[in-house]
Amino acid sequence: MSAQGAALLNRPSLSGGGKGLAMQLLLAVVSGGYAVGAALNWGSEEVAEIMGDFGLSAAGLLAAVSCYSYARAIDSRERPAWLLFAFSSLMGACGNAVWGWYEVILGQAVPKPSLADFAFLCFAPPAIVGLLVLAKRPVTRAGWVCLGLDSWLIGGSLLTLSWSLALAHAARTAQSGAPGSVPRAALSLAYPLLDIALVSMVLVLHFRRSETNRSAVNTAIAALALTVLSDALFTSPLLSAEYQSGQLLDAGWFAGSLLLAYAPWGARRLHPGPEPVGHSRGERPHSRPITGSLPALTPYLAAAVCTLGILYNVVDGRKVDRMVVFTGCTVVLALVIRQGIMLLDNIALTQELAQKENHFRSLVQGSSDVIMIAAPTGTLHYVSPAAAGVYGREAEELVGTELAALIHPDDLGKVVHEVRRFLAAPPAQEPTTRIECRFKSGDGEWLNVESTVNRHQGGLILNSRDVTERVRLQAQLQHSAEHDPLTDLPNRALFTRRVRQALTGRRAGDHSTAVLFIDLDGFKAVNDTIGHQAGDELLVEAARRLQDSVRAGDTAARLGGDEFAALILGDGSRGRSAREHQAREIADRLRTTLSQPYRIAGNEVRVAASIGVAFADPGITPSDLMRNADLAMYRAKAGGKDRVEMYAPQMQAEIVRKAELAGRLRTALHEGEFALLHQPVVSLATGEVSAVVAQARWRSAQGILFTPAEFLRVAEYSEGSAAAAGKDAARTAELGRWLLEQAVEQAADRHRAGHGVPVAVRMTAQRLLDRAMPLGCVEALLTRHGLPSGALVLELAVSDPRVPFDDLERRLTALQRLGVGIALDGFGSGYAAISALRRLPVDMLKLDRGLVEGVVESARLHKITAGLLRIANDLGMRSVADGVDLPEQVMALRAMGCTHGQGMAFSGPLDEYRLRRALVRGSFPVPGGAVQPALAGGSPGGSMAIHRGSHNETPVPPT
Repeated sequence: MSAQGAALLNRPSLSGGGKGLAMQLLLAVVSGGYAVGAALNWGSEEVAEIMGDFGLSAAGLLAAVSCYSYARAIDSRERPAWLLFAFSSLMGACGNAVWGWYEVILGQAVPKPSLADFAFLCFAPPAIVGLLVLAKRPVTRAGWVCLGLDSWLIGGSLLTLSWSLALAHAARTAQSGAPGSVPRAALSLAYPLLDIALVSMVLVLHFRRSETNRSAVNTAIAALALTVLSDALFTSPLLSAEYQSGQLLDAGWFAGSLLLAYAPWGARRLHPGPEPVGHSRGERPHSRPITGSLPALTPYLAAAVCTLGILYNVVDGRKVDRMVVFTGCTVVLALVIRQGIMLLDNIALTQELAQKENHFRSLVQGSSDVIMIAAPTGTLHYVSPAAAGVYGREAEELVGTELAALIHPDDLGKVVHEVRRFLAAPPAQEPTTRIECRFKSGDGEWLNVESTVNRHQGGLILNSRDVTERVRLQAQLQHSAEHDPLTDLPNRALFTRRVRQALTGRRAGDHSTAVLFIDLDGFKAVNDTIGHQAGDELLVEAARRLQDSVRAGDTAARLGGDEFAALILGDGSRGRSAREHQAREIADRLRTTLSQPYRIAGNEVRVAASIGVAFADPGITPSDLMRNADLAMYRAKAGGKDRVEMYAPQMQAEIVRKAELAGRLRTALHEGEFALLHQPVVSLATGEVSAVVAQARWRSAQGILFTPAEFLRVAEYSEGSAAAAGKDAARTAELGRWLLEQAVEQAADRHRAGHGVPVAVRMTAQRLLDRAMPLGCVEALLTRHGLPSGALVLELAVSDPRVPFDDLERRLTALQRLGVGIALDGFGSGYAAISALRRLPVDMLKLDRGLVEGVVESARLHKITAGLLRIANDLGMRSVADGVDLPEQVMALRAMGCTHGQGMAFSGPLDEYRLRRALVRGSFPVPGGAVQPALAGGSPGGSMAIHRGSHNETPVPPT
C-alpha cells in the first residue's frame, strides 16, 4: 500500500468530517450571535434579563444532558468524569434558573446569599473531581507528592495574586462586622477560591492528561477554562458592582456551556491516527514516573506569579498582608521541595541512562554480528569490534571508509537500488530491510554478508553477519538436488528443466534441437557377473565419456540406472535432412565411444549403446520430446541393440495400437473372454495319451480364438516399456493365475470322471517367485479342488538371467515334496537352459519347438537334438518334443530316443468335450507303427509318470 493510501485510511470519513465541521460552525454562529445580542443589550432590558438568566440556564442544561448521555454511551474509566461534568453543568443551570426566577418572574433583586449562590458554589467541586479522574495517575508516592506540589504551586501563586488584587478587600469587609457582611464576604471569597482550584486542576491536567480521547478532554478543559475566566471577571471589583444579567460577560458562560456540550460528541467523530514509531503506549518505564510531570518552567512561573502578588502590595505602598506572606512562603517551600525531588529524579535518571548505555555498549561490543553506522554520504562513522573476527579487518581501519568501496562491484548496483527504495518508503510501513551482498575481507577474499538495515539520523545502521558457509551449503544442496550422486551429471529434473528452457527461450523456434536417450546394452550382465561395485565404476566411466563427447553448451545427464540422455542444441540454420545427418553423426560418435571396452577391476568389460533421437518439432512440449526419444531408444533395442534410431510418428501410432490391444486384454480378463484348451502329450512309442497341456485362448466378440502368441505380444511389449511394465506384468500374472486355477479345476473334474492323466501348466520362473504366489498357494489349490498332487506338472520357463537360482531351487524342491512334477520348458534355447539343468530339480525336459522344426532337414539340428536327448536319457528324465507336426519328425525323434511328443502330428488343442472323447479312445495312431524306444529311459507307454532317483544319483560336475 502506498503512503498516500495509508494516510487516507487514517483520515476520518468525508461524511463524518463534514458533520463535525457543520457542528463547529453552528457552535460558532450561536455563540457569536449570543455575544452580539449581549453587546447590544438584546434591544430591551426584559429580553436581556431573560437571555442572561434562562438562556444561560438552557445552555447549562444542554451541557448536562450531553455529558450525561455520553457517559452512558461509553464503558471506560472516563465515565465518572463525564457524569461529574454533567452534575456540575446541572448545578450551573439551576443557579441561573433561580437567578431568573427572582429577576424575571418575581421582578426583584436576587438576595445574597440565595439558592443560586449555593448552586453556583456546587459547580466547581464536581468539575475539579472530574478533572482529577481524567488526569494520568502517578505510579509512586513521590509522583503523588509532586502532583500535590504542582497543584499548590499553581493554586498558591494564583491565590497570592488574587488576594493582593481583590480578596483582601472582601476579607476586611467581613471583619468590619456590618450586618450581612459575613455571608457576602464568604461568597466573595468562595467563588475565586474555587475558581483558583479549578484553574489549578485545568493547568495540571493540561500537562498530565490521559492519552484516551485526548480531543474530547482538551475541549472540556477549554470549556471549563472559559467558564473560570468569566467567573474571574465577574468577581473582580471593577465588574461585580456594575454587573447586570444579559451583559457581554454572559457570552463567556454561554460559550463555555455550549463548548462543554459539544466536547464529547464533536471529538468522538475524529479517530486518532497511528502512534509514532517508537512512542507506543506504555513505553516509558516505571522507574521514571516523576520526570516530565510539568514542564521545567512551571515552578518558576508559579513563583513569578507569587512574587507579582507581593510586589503589588509593596509598590502600592500597602502593608504586606500576612495571608500573602504565608501563602508566598508555602509556595517557595513547595518550590524548594519540588526542585529537590526533581534533582533526585535527575540524578537517578542519569545513573539509569549511564547503566543502560554501558549495557547496550556491552551488547554491541560483545555481539558476534558486525554493527556499522553509515552517514547519509555513505561514510562509516562507527564499526563494532566484531569486524576483526568477521571481516579480518580492525574496526578503526574501517571507520571513515566509503561503504561502496567494500561491496563487490557486481552487487553494488543491487545494494544501491535497495537502499534508495528503502529510504523512500515510509518508516511506519517498512522499518527495516535486508540486504545480501559480497563484502571484501582483510585478506582480499569476498565474503557473503547478510545485513539488516535500519534508518539512523538520515543514515543507516547495518547489523551484518557472515553467511558464507550458509551460501556454500545452499549451493551444495542445490547441486545435489539437480545432479546424480554417482556420476555428478545433471539428473532428470535438471535435464527436463533445460529441455524446457531450450523449447521456450530464445531457441524456441530452433527445430534442429534434439534429445538423445541412451541405454547401455548388457549392463545388467555386468552387475550379475562381476558385482554392483564394478557396475558403478562402469557407469562413472560411461558418464565421463559422455560428458567429454558432447559439445560445449549441450547437456549430458543420467536419468537413472543405465539410462543416459543428451540435449543437443541446434544452430537453427539447417534443413530437415541436415539436422538428421548432424544428430545421427553425434549419436554414432556417442555410441562408438560408449561401446569401447572398459577396464573395470582388472577386467575388460564390453557394453553397447542403444540410442534414440527425437527433434524439437513445432509445438512440441518437453515431456513429449523426451517421450519420443525414449520410444526411439526402445525401438533401437528391439531392432537388435547397439544402434541409433530416429523417432518417427508411426512409433506413436504403434504405441496407440498396442495400448488398445492392452485395454482389450484387460477387459477380456475381467469379463471372462478367455477359454481353456488342452493339447494331448502322446507317447511316441505306443501313441497313448500320457498328459495334457493346458493352453489359454482369447475368444473375441466375433467368436475368433486368438493364440497365446497373438495376445501375449502385449505382455512382450510391456517388457520393453518401463512405463507400462508394472501394469502389464500385473495383467500377465492375473492371466497366469486364471490359467493355473482353471487347469486344476478341470483336471479334478476329469479325475472324478475316471480320466486320470496329469495336466501340465506352463509358468515362468519370475511368476513362480512372485510374492503374489506364496509357497502354499499350489498346495491350497490342489486341496480345494481335490486334485492329487502327482496329477500336476509345472512346465518351467527360465529365460531371464537375473532369476535367483537359489530361491528358485528352494521353491521347486518344496513343490516336488508335494508330488508336483517339474518340466524344463524350452530346453535347447535360451540363456539359462544348461544352468537350470545343472542346478534345478527337474523331472523331464521339453525340447524347444525350434529344434523340432528343423530336425529332419538339418543335419546340424539333428545332431544337436540327438545329443540333448542323450543327456536327458542319461539323467533318467522323460523327454517331450514340442511342435511335432509331421510324421517324419515323429519317426526321427523316436529314433533319437525321445519318449513323448506334442503337436499336430497327433492332435491340436481340444476343448473339454473333444478332449474327453480322445481320453476315452486312449491313444493316437503313431506314424511307422508302435515300436520300443531305441534308448532306455522308462516304460515306453502309459502315463507320463514322474520317476525320480537316477536324476539325483547321476553326478554332474560343477561349472
